[in-house]
Amino acid sequence: MDPRLIESSIRDDIAACATPDDLEAARVKYLGRKGALTAFLRSIGDAGAEERPRLGAEANRLKALVEELLDARRAEIGGLDDNELYVAPVDGTLPASGGAVGRRHVISQTLRRIKSILEGMGYRLARGPEVELEYYNFQALNFPEEHPSRDLQDTFYVSKDILLRTHTSPIQVRFMEEHKPPLKIYAPGRVYRNEAIDPSHAAEFHQVEGLYIDTDVSMADLRGDLQFFLRGLFGPDTDLRFKPHFFPFTEPSIDVDMTCFGCNGSGCGICGQTGWIEILGAGMVHPNVLRAVGYDPDRYSGFAFGIGVDRIAMIRHGITDIRMFLANELRFLEQFPEMES
Repeated sequence: MDPRLIESSIRDDIAACATPDDLEAARVKYLGRKGALTAFLRSIGDAGAEERPRLGAEANRLKALVEELLDARRAEIGGLDDNELYVAPVDGTLPASGGAVGRRHVISQTLRRIKSILEGMGYRLARGPEVELEYYNFQALNFPEEHPSRDLQDTFYVSKDILLRTHTSPIQVRFMEEHKPPLKIYAPGRVYRNEAIDPSHAAEFHQVEGLYIDTDVSMADLRGDLQFFLRGLFGPDTDLRFKPHFFPFTEPSIDVDMTCFGCNGSGCGICGQTGWIEILGAGMVHPNVLRAVGYDPDRYSGFAFGIGVDRIAMIRHGITDIRMFLANELRFLEQFPEMES
């Protein structure tokens, strides 16, 4: 490929450009991935060893020439500099195109629905910091010093005593420190855990926790609220199953399962052939947590529950990969029109 012929072609093509679009086409013709100069550079490897330095120098000279001529011609055409955006003229005779309609993210829609149900049940909104003290995230919630969730491999620490909250339960402690019973709150927010990211796990996700403290609160009250809440989310025919579990901050503690949305309880791959899907954890607030905020556990009792917003969205819409929520993929997001709150 003769450099002199390439140079002549460069000069002729750029001189003939009349619009910014012509200039862009000329740039691609010579400097694009399949451009003439790119092909010339690739051909240098086939030349003899004594010719390669000369051809390489010619290639660099021609590349600089293209950029110089493009800049000069751009200034002649319209005086546009590199920071200005070329705007094509508008043809007023063309019909208008339909505008894109925005909508809430599917996580925001799900959170909005959860809030609506809980507020209808008398729960009050509470907020707290995402960067939290270790005391509120673990110690005040009765986590023992040797609990595995305190380890670096499970928690994002900012310093020895400061971390990114691993759940929204610290909001409950902070609220109880500032308010006297009775109280009934829900605490939504983003939480962080040092997880290996896969279709069902993320390092950043969303939770909502509920808390009710008063005199004579019982497990029956917890069961009634959870039934009303979950059937409001998934429908009145949703079957629920309560089974014993362990959490440091509740005693007794329970896990709550619901009928599998994939098979309606008959058993499938989604539920591991059990017919049930774990949906949330709950329990009666541990006396040590009540003592930590200055409540008398002999006078007051209460329950708490926590639910994953991302998991609810996945179950409601049959989404199989939690990573899609943060992928910014419009083809995915546009599948979820606004739900009624």
